[in-house]
Order: sequence, then structure tokens, then C-alpha cells
Amino acid sequence: MLAVTILGNNSAIPAFGRHPTSQIITTQDELLMFDCGEGTQIQILNYRIKRSRINHIFISHLHGDHYFGLIGLLSSFALLGRIQPLHLYGPPALQELISLQLKLADTILPFEFTFHPIKEQGLLLDAKHYTVECFETKHRIPCWGFIVREKRNLRKLNIEQVRAYNVPLTYFSKLQNGEDFITSDNTIIRNEILTEQNSKSKSYAFCADTIYDEQLAKIVEHIDLIYHETTYPAVFAEKAAERYHSTTKQAAAIALKANVQKLLIGHFSAKFEHLESFELEAKEIFSNTEIAKEGTTYLV
Repeated sequence: MLAVTILGNNSAIPAFGRHPTSQIITTQDELLMFDCGEGTQIQILNYRIKRSRINHIFISHLHGDHYFGLIGLLSSFALLGRIQPLHLYGPPALQELISLQLKLADTILPFEFTFHPIKEQGLLLDAKHYTVECFETKHRIPCWGFIVREKRNLRKLNIEQVRAYNVPLTYFSKLQNGEDFITSDNTIIRNEILTEQNSKSKSYAFCADTIYDEQLAKIVEHIDLIYHETTYPAVFAEKAAERYHSTTKQAAAIALKANVQKLLIGHFSAKFEHLESFELEAKEIFSNTEIAKEGTTYLV
């Protein structure tokens, strides 16, 4: 299972009931958090997210609307008696920021806390059922996007056929990994007879803050669901470029070039109360587009 819950979909300033960036990614085993803007804790409570299942937090960059909620969340974990380990991934300077805040507050975290500095593109986390990769985006300061990929689903056993051919239990894992079965008299039973194709593994890309960058399309090519910022409507393309952000139609162009399944748009400027036009503009180029609505969970 892979799903994305939007906690915050606004840009730098909270406005019109919208909050700065934060998302929860639900995997088969646990929850991941991408960015932790101001107000994230409140949103966790509002949408009944199980804090105890958040074991990995990824911070894209050090603009405040993407991490100002982090120290509060860590402090709450401590006050609530968390004991399971927590892993934080982000730009190297984030470690200094967090350490100073904890030091000045004389706070000692009662759980194992590991910081993983992001210094280059590549694999960040290799878990049992998924991986997380990072990639650079083009923003005013160093910024990282993230891709979650489910690991290849094992093939399903056809129990009737497995019994018919007297396949021993010890051979099941080999069948699930695609191997044929060889009987005691060296007869080969093709794997397709004994198993069935499982559902396709899913993938999600969080493209973080970025200027329009066609190279990004190559990075997220064929991803099932991508989130791309649309700070401004298309008419503000010049302002978006000046501030290293993107517009509605630029995000949609990336989705189209990357041949993704679906596009979520967010990181809206506080200048705009109504967002219907954002979605309409993006859909002119990439029809399978939705606004990333706070409190909504999107299945990948």
C-alpha cells in the first residue's frame, strides 16, 4: 500500500485556512513525513494521524515553511514518552539547528534520534517493503525532492496448482520470486502454472520547491503519482522564475513530459484565496491533475 495525506498545501505564509507544506506517506509498515511546516502538529491531531507510526522524517530544504514545525514535533514526541527510534533526513545544516534548539531548551530526547545529512542524489532508505531516493531540485537554496518506491511485489501462489504438483513448503519463496519448480524426476513445472502476477508496485515523487526544470521530467519519468509545486498561476511565470518557483502550466508540462499517471499541485501563494483556477489551468495541459487538498488522502 502507498498513500499520501496532505497536511499543508500553502507556501510561506499560512492563509485562508491553509498551512505550510507537510505530507504523510503511508506505506505497508509505517508512516513517513515529507517536510514539517509550522502547524504540522495541529494538522496531525486534526486528521488523526498516528504519531507513533512516524519513524522517518524528510526535510527538503531550510526555508522555514518546510521545517519550522519540526522542533515542536520532536519535543512533543519526547513529552509523550516516545521510545522507538526516529530518523531525520535533511540538509547538513539542519542538524546544527536542531541541536542548538534542544541544547538551549535543555531537552534530552528519550528515544534514539539519528540524523542523516543529505549530500548527494541517490538512495536514502532501503526498508523492507519500500525505498526512498532523493534528487536535487533547482531552488534558491539547496533543495531535495524524494521518491518512494514500493519494492517488487512477489508473485501470488496458485494454491490449487501448488498442491496438485506437490510443491514442498520450502520451495514457496522461490516460486514467489519467479523460479520454476523442478520435480524429483527433473520435470520442469513453469512458474506461470504455479503462480499468478501480483499487483504492480507503486511509486510517488515529492518534487519540493523548484523553478521550471525540464530535467526533472527525466527523474520522475513513469512515476504513478507526483506532487509538484504551483505557487503561481500561469500569468505570473516571470515572478515564479524570479523566486525559483513554478506555475500551474509548468507543473503540468513536467507531468506530461514525464508520462506520469497523476499530478497533485500545491504550495500555493498566500496571495490567492480561491484555487479552482489553479486546477483548471493545469488540466489544460495534463488532464489528470488535482489540487492537493489538506486532510485528503490520495491512494497511489
